[in-house]
Amino acid sequence: MLNFDAYLERIGLSASKRPTLHDVHRAHATSIPFENLDPHRGIPVSLAEEDLERKLVHEQRGGYCFEQNLLLASALEHLGLEVEPMLARVRAGAPPGTVRPRSHLILRVTDGDGRAWHADVGFGSGTLLDPIPFGPHGAAAHGQSGWSFRVVEERPELVLQTLADGTWSDVYAFPPQPVPRIDIETSNWWTSTHPQSPFVFGLIAAVHRPDGSRELISDWSGPLELRVQSPTGTQVSQPPRDAIPELLAERFALAGFALGADGRVR
Repeated sequence: MLNFDAYLERIGLSASKRPTLHDVHRAHATSIPFENLDPHRGIPVSLAEEDLERKLVHEQRGGYCFEQNLLLASALEHLGLEVEPMLARVRAGAPPGTVRPRSHLILRVTDGDGRAWHADVGFGSGTLLDPIPFGPHGAAAHGQSGWSFRVVEERPELVLQTLADGTWSDVYAFPPQPVPRIDIETSNWWTSTHPQSPFVFGLIAAVHRPDGSRELISDWSGPLELRVQSPTGTQVSQPPRDAIPELLAERFALAGFALGADGRVR
């Protein structure tokens, strides 16, 4: 990482005390918003280390999974941890049997005691707040500020699931195999430039807070929706599109954007 102290300041941690994996993961997940404003505006996403730090740290922007988790990976490697990236297929919101591209990045992190952890600060509609032990471990549930996650085995893949209204539902599935950088770059290129990618044709921004509450704005399903979630319930409203710049600034800490004549963020 080029400027670790600046990264710690960005996520609200002190450079005077060496943080742990769990410290960094939760602070990152609850400090840097999830957003796709660059691909939405026709700007390809760079995964170069200097560009990630410039955008997410120094410019106080957010990003999507490739940006978020590669920035996290760089910070954890700075702490001396072993980090292995893996690609997943998102299942959330997909009809059964749908095969989506491997467009989500997660991390396997090995700590100084040799324990492997599943880390992911880049899932917009409900990311992990804390790392969880890597692998199924008998499908044990892991509570995080009112939310519950588990990993089950569905050979040859592992599936992250979340609990809502008493039912476990799939979030994403992945083979537990590290991938080379070129595969990450290829998936990122498709996600940030292909006309059929929702990150190109749609808008999404989200924030996750330490108390477990979440806010998300998106038009992926058609009309613009603002979702305010907690572990006990969800409120959904449909704000007018001309409210997007104000909502981005006030609710997602993403100031300085406007709407073009076509109704897209500029």
